[in-house]
Amino acid sequence: MKLKIAPGMLTPLIVATALFMENMDATVISTSLPVIAQDLGVDPISLKLALTSYLVSLAVFIPISGWMADRFGARRIFRSAILVFMLGSLLCAMTGSLHGFVLARFLQGIGGAMMVPVGRLVILRTIDKADLVRALSYLTVPALLGPVIGPPLGGFISTYFHWRWIFLINIPIGLLGLALAGRFIANLKEDEVPRLDWWGFLLTGAGLSMLMLGLATEGKHMLSATASIWLSLLGAALLLIYLRHYRRQTHPLLDLSLLRLPTFHAGVAGGFVFRVGIGTIPFLLPLMLQLGFGFSPFESGLLTCSTAMGAIGMKTIVSKVLQRFGFRQVLVVNSILAGCSVAVYALFQADTPHWLLLLVFVLGGCLRSLQFTSLNAITFADVDKERLSHATSLSSVAQQLAAGFGVTVGAFALQGAAWMQGHQQLTAADFGHAFLFMGGLTILSSLQFLKLKPDAGRQVSGGHE
Repeated sequence: MKLKIAPGMLTPLIVATALFMENMDATVISTSLPVIAQDLGVDPISLKLALTSYLVSLAVFIPISGWMADRFGARRIFRSAILVFMLGSLLCAMTGSLHGFVLARFLQGIGGAMMVPVGRLVILRTIDKADLVRALSYLTVPALLGPVIGPPLGGFISTYFHWRWIFLINIPIGLLGLALAGRFIANLKEDEVPRLDWWGFLLTGAGLSMLMLGLATEGKHMLSATASIWLSLLGAALLLIYLRHYRRQTHPLLDLSLLRLPTFHAGVAGGFVFRVGIGTIPFLLPLMLQLGFGFSPFESGLLTCSTAMGAIGMKTIVSKVLQRFGFRQVLVVNSILAGCSVAVYALFQADTPHWLLLLVFVLGGCLRSLQFTSLNAITFADVDKERLSHATSLSSVAQQLAAGFGVTVGAFALQGAAWMQGHQQLTAADFGHAFLFMGGLTILSSLQFLKLKPDAGRQVSGGHE
């Protein structure tokens, strides 16, 4: 007898396979950064380039993911993206230098740029807005298993085997995703697709890459100080040129007119600031536990995975919380609480009881999960289905850029704390100052959400006036 699965369950589960692979990969590498840096003979902070290059690649190629899905079909692009991600994973496992590692991560990002946004677009086109919050929560619960399994698994492999094996885990997961997508995902595409804005793609792609690479290298890793500054300035100039180019296009690559929608603007702009503050955690927290407190990678991974456990628990009640309090109140209050949960990391010491660390990590995971789901839902609350492709591209670019800036700004804060203390070797106190700064930045995001109307997003939360 054949196993029958409800059609509404299939697409979220299959896309969750891709999310699982991507999220687990990100958390595995974050936990293993100190070990990878030692093996490659580089400063651990320099490996922020590996994190940033992946996120920049996402930001560069996400804008054309929607167009490619419309032109060639969602299933074809989704499966091709999984193959590219698997190839990048193999190259990460084979590399022997910082340059090679950064390039391999960039290739991984190309796959990720097509994989998750295209899958999310399929869901948005097949789910009623009244069920959007529930669908997004249902989608991300399996994907959150990646951050639960990733840190302890990466720590275990790095401690007792070799870090290169952590990238080979993606191969069987990717093969499963390929098989499921080939059988169950429809090759959805549009009959009439406008020409791709190639100039917009070149301007935004080159601009974002140069700006982020210049900021991430900061004249210390791979490039000189002069080259980093000029690269950042040139990237910023190309992005400004795109603003002029965008106004002349009938079908621009990134439709910035979507920002005129109050809910979309709040979700993207407020979400950007929030994600910058939160985006530093996967980078700074494992470094603090291992370099600052002397924990092993395995011990660090066992502790940090608790944040994902808290996130999974929160996903089950997000809909009820939003129905009870509304988007505006939840986003404002929760951004403040989430910022405080980041700042409290500054109080940790090497002898802080593990149960207390776990309690704070779980609570922080709950708060961030509530905020992310709320942001994802409010962002698309007032977007017509005809503009969903552009909306998913623009919001996804903002999300990845924010995560990249979070790593870069977190590294600046950490190095700035060490510089102000007058020492070169990082200490636990330096991490504390960095977390205080990033927590304050997270709290500032609440100012954007204050602009929302009290009943904003009611149609997607299922609430009533």
